[in-house]
Amino acid sequence: MSTPTNKTPQTEADKKLFIKTWGCQMNAYDSHRMSDILAPLGYKTVDVPDDADMIILNTCHIREKATDKVFSDLGRLRPLKEKKEEQGKKMLMAVAGCVAQAEGDFILKRAPYVDMVFGPQTYHELPEMVAKAIGAFGDNRIVNTEFPTDSKFDKLPEEQQSQGVAAFLSIQEGCDKFCTFCVVPYTRGAEYSRTAMEIVDEAKRMVDNGSKEITLLGQNVNAFHGDGPDGSTWGLGRLIEEIDKINGLERIRYTTSHPRDMDDELIEAHAIEKLMPFLHLPVQSGSDKILEAMNRKHTADHYRDIIEKLRKVRPNLAFSSDFIVGFPGESEQDFEDTMQLIRDVNFASCYSFMYSARPGTPAANMQNLVHDKVSAERLQRLQALLNEQQRAFNLACIGETMPILLDRKGKRDGQLQGRSAYNQSVYVKANERLLSEVVDVKITEGFDKSLTGEVVTSESVLSAAE
Repeated sequence: MSTPTNKTPQTEADKKLFIKTWGCQMNAYDSHRMSDILAPLGYKTVDVPDDADMIILNTCHIREKATDKVFSDLGRLRPLKEKKEEQGKKMLMAVAGCVAQAEGDFILKRAPYVDMVFGPQTYHELPEMVAKAIGAFGDNRIVNTEFPTDSKFDKLPEEQQSQGVAAFLSIQEGCDKFCTFCVVPYTRGAEYSRTAMEIVDEAKRMVDNGSKEITLLGQNVNAFHGDGPDGSTWGLGRLIEEIDKINGLERIRYTTSHPRDMDDELIEAHAIEKLMPFLHLPVQSGSDKILEAMNRKHTADHYRDIIEKLRKVRPNLAFSSDFIVGFPGESEQDFEDTMQLIRDVNFASCYSFMYSARPGTPAANMQNLVHDKVSAERLQRLQALLNEQQRAFNLACIGETMPILLDRKGKRDGQLQGRSAYNQSVYVKANERLLSEVVDVKITEGFDKSLTGEVVTSESVLSAAE
């Protein structure tokens, strides 16, 4: 390593922070809050890691080989850290999130250039961790994967930066369901809900900062049971009723939910106009035998009943879900039961995966495994049906006029992109002044995963009336 060069001391305002985020919207929210926490220390987020003073990989443990992917990224980033050190500077490298929670000590052992490893419940302690990592007594490597007794939400600062027109708001964390395939209870901990008014106040600040759509987040968001201002316990339905009253807020969403927590109050809340008519409600399988092996504690018919109740309250409600194919013990009849559930519900979009074992979960020790070739063939059939339903749903939108929240520029010149009430990507040719606005768009084309349309202007309305 070369001798450190004489450089002008870096000021607090000069520090660059690069965060790469994997996985769910909860991780996106956490990354945003990390940048808030580090801002008073002089860190400003940047889009590339090349000359960053701190890099955080905010990881997800849900997908297969998640740990290997983290080490692969760390290997690519290591030369940037070494280059910085050759210049006599320091780059802090951190691994956060669920992989950090599950593999903390192993990460430090295998990647000795990593300075900090911390779980999703401890990032509110970032200032202290940074101080220790660059402390006066020499470099200190940090592992912080404990589940603290105090909630991190009690110690987070108010949001310093706007999330933009569409914002995420974490209201609940952790899960007590212990599905046999899932690592979340082990990486995020037990279910915890924030207080109702703490959430409402944060939602108001988001709207004041320009947000028009808020998505309420939780690992099991409809298990929310926060303390209300009157001492009672509020469920998600009651919370949505209160958030609905915020002036300037135009859209509400929530994700991800569990069928067991779809109570009557929440179902009735879907009559609220601001609550978008699109619900992601994971079922995983349509076979009662497999649902029992997954410890889902509901049946396929229970799921169908929930869908029916929701559609009675909101007839235009559309659904998405998650499916796991090839779970241990899945027979061809079990798979056909899943296919029948999909036909019965008729989904607007879905996520589907081949089962892969997660270390430390009960399912990882199950026998009667399904061969990968069988699972792959079943997944192909299932995805063909889901894609057919999604395409049909999108094609049915042609000719409809929909309110679209235009939240970003498209890939083409003069193009803006937004989301429909049904969470579809919609592309239009429009002036940039319409960015961050909800505008009426007449859908002209439907594709497998998106729509295109034309902004409805007063002139077009008059022309259509002639």
